[in-house]
Amino acid sequence: LKDIEAMMTRLVKSIPYILAINSVSSFRSTISHSLTVLPSSRQIIFPNRMMAMSTSNIGPTHSLIEKKISEALNPSFLRVINESKNHSGPGTETHFKVVCVSEKFNGKTLIKRHRMINEILSEELNGSVHALSIQSKTPEQWEKEGGELVPSPPCMGGSK
Repeated sequence: LKDIEAMMTRLVKSIPYILAINSVSSFRSTISHSLTVLPSSRQIIFPNRMMAMSTSNIGPTHSLIEKKISEALNPSFLRVINESKNHSGPGTETHFKVVCVSEKFNGKTLIKRHRMINEILSEELNGSVHALSIQSKTPEQWEKEGGELVPSPPCMGGSK
């Protein structure tokens, strides 16, 4: 599986689409028949571990957020979205959305899940990150709700 992940990671850098791969057999089937693609981002989703890996326009804060959450929560799905362009302008890293699915959220209230993520990212929140939107789910919740991202509301002020 690691060889497939490495190969797909290299492949996705050259393809401006999201590839959703759910298993090795699905991978073979997908490659031999047709790809499930969605335009606008570069992302691979691998089974049973975080690999929502955007490869375009990721800054150092974005990368650090992904790394810290991945190491602390071992998510089955993680997506970090830099929403700064909607607030403080393109090229900045001040506003982020985190969508995290982890078994470590089992039995925890929503506020406790958010506190877990806020604690993991405390340095960033006390530094350059001005705003953090969090969508935290257990794997069962994520599956039951269809694995959909909740859209962020439009910016209501600040520097816009």
